[in-house]
Amino acid sequence: MKYVGAHVSAAGGVENAPVNAHKIGAKAFALFTKNQKQWFSKPLTENNINLFKKNCDKYEYEPKHILPHDSYLINLGNPVEENLIKSRKSFLDEMQRCELLGLELLNFHPGSHLKQISEEECLKTIAESINITLDKTKGVTAVIENTAGQGSNLGYKFEHLSFIIDLVEDKSRVGVCIDTCHTFAAGYDIKTEKGYKDTFEEFDRIVGFNYLKGMHLNDSKKDLATRVDRHDNLGKGFLGEEVFKRIMNDPRFDNMPLILETPDDNLWEEEIKWLYSQVGS
Repeated sequence: MKYVGAHVSAAGGVENAPVNAHKIGAKAFALFTKNQKQWFSKPLTENNINLFKKNCDKYEYEPKHILPHDSYLINLGNPVEENLIKSRKSFLDEMQRCELLGLELLNFHPGSHLKQISEEECLKTIAESINITLDKTKGVTAVIENTAGQGSNLGYKFEHLSFIIDLVEDKSRVGVCIDTCHTFAAGYDIKTEKGYKDTFEEFDRIVGFNYLKGMHLNDSKKDLATRVDRHDNLGKGFLGEEVFKRIMNDPRFDNMPLILETPDDNLWEEEIKWLYSQVGS
């Protein structure tokens, strides 16, 4: 079964996210557990936590279908020690917030070398950051999102993801989220039938579907291999509709959160309906 949703607003409190997801007919959702443009936010209150869990129960959202995203400021591969320490502290805070909310996943962009260290050194630092955080938490899986490779961001090759995972000590608590826009912009041609088949065979060979914990379903405003991260609404970008039809009929993507991060949130309800209408087509 497919669990499609969107990255919904948690304005006014995290407890509002499941309510907002239900309003658009989502069977899964993503959220920020705090302001994504700040390093730290005020702690979750007992009321926030209890209402969040109550609303998830009310609208039948299970933790495995909720994919929170960490702050955009965090860089777990930062070459500057002071900033790396700050990123690790903030990432730990994000993981602990997920623990308190009873969530099982935390999605994050792996990190950037900022043209100051080698790719390998940066990837090793990212893995070390994950290990440090997992040692201090329990029950939450660190979900690495593939990137478009914009600027000095790593994670745009499946080999990057595999390299990090190989160095993570507790492999039961590390996973991957595949973003369709990022995948295409990074140079994987998932648009064509052959490209789709080849890409996911390569992903399975290099990373492994056993590590896939969720997906972001986004069209791309930029063409193949441009290494530019610009999301578009489904069917309105360079990817088109066919890849999303394939995903909705591909059992490898069952039972995991499939999350829209498309730019026009007014279309989310319509996009969710359209995606479900493609099942069996």
